[in-house]
Amino acid sequence: MANKAKPHVLVLGGNFAGLGAAQEIRKYAGDSVDITLIDRKPYLLYVPNIPAEVFENRNPQRTMTMDILGPLDDDNVTFIQGDVKAIDVESRRVDYVPNERPGSAPTSLGYDYLVVALGNRLAFDRIEGFAEHGHTLTDTTYGEALRRYLHEDYKGGPVAIGSARFHQGDGANGLSPYPGGSIPSAEAACEGPPVEAMLACATWLSQQGMGGPEKITAFTPAAMIAEDAGEEVVNKLLEIASGMGFNYINKTQDIKRITADGIEFANGKSVEAELKIIFPDWVAHDFLRGLPISDSEGFVVTDLLMRNPKHPEVLAAGDVAAVTVPKLGAIGHQQTEIVGKQIAKDMGRISAGEADAPLQPVVYCIGDMGANKAFYIRSNSWYGGDYQILKMGHVPYLLKMQYKNLFYRSKGKMPPWGLDAAKLMVERLFVA
Repeated sequence: MANKAKPHVLVLGGNFAGLGAAQEIRKYAGDSVDITLIDRKPYLLYVPNIPAEVFENRNPQRTMTMDILGPLDDDNVTFIQGDVKAIDVESRRVDYVPNERPGSAPTSLGYDYLVVALGNRLAFDRIEGFAEHGHTLTDTTYGEALRRYLHEDYKGGPVAIGSARFHQGDGANGLSPYPGGSIPSAEAACEGPPVEAMLACATWLSQQGMGGPEKITAFTPAAMIAEDAGEEVVNKLLEIASGMGFNYINKTQDIKRITADGIEFANGKSVEAELKIIFPDWVAHDFLRGLPISDSEGFVVTDLLMRNPKHPEVLAAGDVAAVTVPKLGAIGHQQTEIVGKQIAKDMGRISAGEADAPLQPVVYCIGDMGANKAFYIRSNSWYGGDYQILKMGHVPYLLKMQYKNLFYRSKGKMPPWGLDAAKLMVERLFVA
């Protein structure tokens, strides 16, 4: 009798969550499964360091991508370059179109386990006037456009930096990652980047002799910017920012329109700005909407073990998961380890005791401030945890830059001691 084929794990997405999930599955499940990964591009976009490249006048297109073919080959993961078009969870099939060249025929692939790690759509196309008058730091193309604008077209006028409203969905309702806690409802998808951009931009303005924080208005649809960091941390940040001269607008509700002269908000207010750096709503891919695995906004519903309650053979990690609030890479990294252990448990490679530690999200963020300084935040209070830590200075900046270098050298396989080393360096040895 022929041996039964190994279970097939199909991973959708190849950025931080997708690559990380494939690596963690192989790490824990070993050779007990076959793994295929589908992504529309053969590289990882290293988003966290794009602001530093832009404000330090380096083209992020040259430095902020990492090949994923080598790392996948190292773990015997099959790669398919294609655009995912549909998921049929009843027949366990994914439809996709190879996209290396236009005109490819639609095809499909079956699975025993499906890991959805596709991230989100960044809804710039829903912001009136963004294409004509807006800038951002969310990818290398937009980042390079902003870098050129700063050095070729910017006349030194006022600056506005902030977020459109995030529409979260109901997929994490009722989950309690910490005793007495919950997955909160967020008004903005992730506000570490706007805080990073405002601080780095202020340093850049000063270096160019064009002013400083007083020229910048930070805005948020929420009652408090970067609320995921915890009230104590945010109050410290706001006190520092106010003392530096930043302007601040909260409860904007949403961005109504961007014009050549500024930004109009849904609450009826507006702000004058020559430079508008915008972070959009993060929305689910259209083909996820209405599926039995998805919530009211199209995000994939999971429990705290990253498995869909109705279809436990479907797992999710990263921004596409409804439980990922805010849409933060550090939380996605936590989730990929859980995904790997869950599949390994099913394969009999590890015990339930080893595999079934539920997600306890931690907001872990290091943001560039310019002049070789950065802020460091580690907090779980938003979810019901008990700590909020903020540090600022040269050591967090060094850590941010070296993390990227280590990530590239290790091909995405960060050592298990990485977070502990960062905590020791910044929280114990470094005194701000």
